[in-house]
Amino acid sequence: MLHGSGVARYLSEIPFWRPPLKSKPATTATLLVLTLFLVAAFSSSSWFHTTTSFFNTIVVSEKPKISVQKLEIPLNCTSIINQTQTCPKNYPDTFQTDQDLDSAIPNVFCPDYFRWIHEDLRPWKTTGITRDMVERAKTTATFRLVIISGKAYVEKYKDAIQTRDVFTIWGILQLLRKYPGRLPDLEIMFETEDRPVIKSSDYRGPNATGPPPLFRYCGDKETLDIVFPDWSFWGWAEINIKPWDSILKDIKQGNNRTKWIDREPYAYWKGNPFVIENRQDLLKCNVSDQQDWNAHLFIQDWISEGQQGFKQSNVADQCTYRYKIYIEGFAWSVSEKYILACDSVTLIVQPHYYDFFMRSMQPVEHYWPIRDDDKCRSLKFAVDWGNKHKKKAQEIGKAASSFMQEQLKMDYIYDYMFHLLNEYAKLLKFEPKIPEGAVELCSEVMACHAEGLEGRKKQFMMESLVKGPSTTSPCALSPPYEIGTLAAFLRRKINSVMQVKKWETGYWENLNKQ
Repeated sequence: MLHGSGVARYLSEIPFWRPPLKSKPATTATLLVLTLFLVAAFSSSSWFHTTTSFFNTIVVSEKPKISVQKLEIPLNCTSIINQTQTCPKNYPDTFQTDQDLDSAIPNVFCPDYFRWIHEDLRPWKTTGITRDMVERAKTTATFRLVIISGKAYVEKYKDAIQTRDVFTIWGILQLLRKYPGRLPDLEIMFETEDRPVIKSSDYRGPNATGPPPLFRYCGDKETLDIVFPDWSFWGWAEINIKPWDSILKDIKQGNNRTKWIDREPYAYWKGNPFVIENRQDLLKCNVSDQQDWNAHLFIQDWISEGQQGFKQSNVADQCTYRYKIYIEGFAWSVSEKYILACDSVTLIVQPHYYDFFMRSMQPVEHYWPIRDDDKCRSLKFAVDWGNKHKKKAQEIGKAASSFMQEQLKMDYIYDYMFHLLNEYAKLLKFEPKIPEGAVELCSEVMACHAEGLEGRKKQFMMESLVKGPSTTSPCALSPPYEIGTLAAFLRRKINSVMQVKKWETGYWENLNKQ
C-alpha cells in the first residue's frame, strides 16, 4: 500500500488528477463570532425559515451524481442451434463506466496482493515474451487460450483433472463479459496440473534462454510459473463446492451461528490424507486414549460422500471449532480459502507452495504457523496458546475472515485476472493469432448445453454468470514493490515464524521441567 509522498507521486501520474487545495483552519475568534451570530439569528423564526430555504436551494442546485445504468445481457441460447458452436454477435465490445462519465469518481486501489503480479512477470521484464517462449510452454500445457478483438479461442492439448479446464476457461469468459473490449490481444499457455514445472535454475547463466511463460494455479520459490486464480472460484462440480460468491455468503452465516468462545476448543481438519505422506503424518496427531494433541482429525471419503448427497461436506457448517488446520496436498490445496474464510484461527502447516493471494498474508496477524517437522507438538502449543490468549486468537481469526470477505470478493478476482493478463500482454513481442484447430468459446457455447455431474456443471455456470458489463472500471494497480519494501515485508514474515518457534520451544521446556 502506498503512503504519504508515494501516493501523491503515483496520483500525479494519473491524467487530470490534482492535489486538493488546503484551507486555513478557522481561528477561535472566528468560531466565537459565528456562534453568537447563529444564536441571535435562530431567535428570529422568519430569518430561520428564510435561511433554511436558502440552504435547501443550495442542496437542490448541487451537481447531480452521474451514473451508468447497469445493463444485463442474459445468455442467448437460441443462437446455439442444434448444438452447433456459434457465439452470438450482439454482445457489446465496449462499455461505459461511472468514472468515464464523471472524472471526480476515483478508482479505488487494488488490494496489496495485486503487486505480486509485477513479481510473477519480472522474469520477462527486460526481454519481453517471444513466440518461441510461448511455444516452448506447449510441452506441458493443458490448453492455449487466445483473445483477439475481445473474443476467446481455445486450442486443447490434453485432458485436465475433472473439470478444472472447463471452469478456468469459464471464468475467463466471465471476465470478458464484465470488461468487454478492455483486454488487449494475447496468447497464453495454461496447465491445470497441481505442481509448478518451470524451474528457475534451468534459465540462469549467460547462455540461458528465456523461460516459457506458463500459467497455473500455484507456484513456489524454485519455479517461474505464473500464478492464476483457480477453477473453484466458479465452482467445483465434482464435489459440490459452489461458486465463491455463494460460498462466502454461506460461510459468513456459518460464522454467526456459533460465537468463537462457544466453539470446540480444539484444532479441526477434514480431508483426504492419501494424496501425500505429509497429510498421513498429520493423522498421528489425532486425539487418542494415549495422547491428546488438541486435534480432531477426520478422513474425507469423497466417493461415499457423493453417494450420500454431500450432506457432511458443506464448508459453511465446519466453522464450529476455534481452530482449523490447513495442510497442503499434492501441492497447494483449494481448501485454503475456505478454511481462512472461517473466523476460526487458521493453523497453517508450513507450506511449500503459494497461490495468488496468500503471499500478502502475515503469520500471527492472519494465521498461526505450524511446524511441518513436529506437527503434533506444534499443534498442541498453538491451541493451548490460543485458549490462554483468547482475545488475540479471535483477532487473528477475524483478520483472516475479513481479508477473504473484503479483499477476495469476486470483483477483485476478476480485477486480478484483468491486470495480470493486461500486464502480460504488454510484454508480448509478437502478434497473437488464432491457431488452426482452435475453437471460439463464449458463455453460450459452454453453458447452454452443459451436461453431466447431476446438473451441477450447468447450475454453477449459471450461478457464476456475469450478468452484464460492469459500471465501474477495474481497481487501480499499484506499482511494483521497491526492493527495500519487499525485503522488509518478507523479513517481517520470517521473524514472525521464528518468534512463534521460540515461544513453542519455551513452552515445551517449561512442561518438561514439571
